[in-house]
Amino acid sequence: MSTLSVIENNQEIRGQSVSTLKPGAHVEGCLLVRTASQRLNKNGRPYYDLLLADRTGEISCKMWDISNTACPAANTVVSIRGEVELFRDRLQLKLTFMEEASQPVDMSSLVTAAPKSADEMMAEITAAIDSFGSDMLKALTRRMLEKAAGRLGYYPAAMRLHHAEKSGLLHHTTDMLRVARAICECYPALRRDLLFAGVIIHDLAKTVEMESDDNGTVRDYTVDGNLIGHIVRGVVWLEEAARETGIMEGENRPELVQLLEHMMLSHHGVPEFGSVRYPAFPEALVLNMIDNLDANLNEMQSVMSRVTEGAFSERIPYMDDRRIYHPFYTDDAD
Repeated sequence: MSTLSVIENNQEIRGQSVSTLKPGAHVEGCLLVRTASQRLNKNGRPYYDLLLADRTGEISCKMWDISNTACPAANTVVSIRGEVELFRDRLQLKLTFMEEASQPVDMSSLVTAAPKSADEMMAEITAAIDSFGSDMLKALTRRMLEKAAGRLGYYPAAMRLHHAEKSGLLHHTTDMLRVARAICECYPALRRDLLFAGVIIHDLAKTVEMESDDNGTVRDYTVDGNLIGHIVRGVVWLEEAARETGIMEGENRPELVQLLEHMMLSHHGVPEFGSVRYPAFPEALVLNMIDNLDANLNEMQSVMSRVTEGAFSERIPYMDDRRIYHPFYTDDAD
């Protein structure tokens, strides 16, 4: 259910959403605060720069007169009024009113969610594990899933970037599984079960790296996330899982455990992206590549949803500071 209304000719048109807004629309309703900060304009006067959202998308917002308005906190719900403008080929909402929402709001209308249910995606992951020929991989992967149980169903894959949505971590994982399956058909020398296991476990420790509510909205990174991070924590979990399942005793570490540990340590590819090691064998390389592919495609599609056809986005720091183009996708004859 939408929480926005558009005012035209003094008449209220209900049922609008961020994705349906057009230039010139006068808007009022409730939106979720993704980011909010106070900045200075070219004359040195303060204003608010915000990114507000509902479940259909996000819109950049500016509030120039802030004398009687407090800057809202991220992940809070605000009641707003404003006008949609087109600024450098991008929709922007100029706010004339903003305050904390005084009435309860259905968060399902504001929070972006994965396109499939958590149960459906978990069933896909479980089926992949059941197909493993290695009992050791089955035991390790199942035990790793148990460590994230109770949180995996709603956790996002990131705070602000790719798959920052309810059940986004499952969305990211299942999409990667489908890509991995297709790649294994092209390159049959790859150890399919090892690659699948790496896909399933590589980001599980994000469930303790971030603080997320059950709507998949992240407030901040945890102390463990800031000090340790999901890569190293994931390796610690894996060693625990190997000991808890009886696969590893003492310092005798089977090769499969070492391979999975390396895949987790190297899945970000290069040190500047947080990788502890460069991928050193084929399945580790493929894991890094499909992780990067899925994250970048998801982020690019999110950016395109905020840009009009035939226009470029702002520069995206996460994607090498490039600007993303939104094609018309039409034949020249059209």
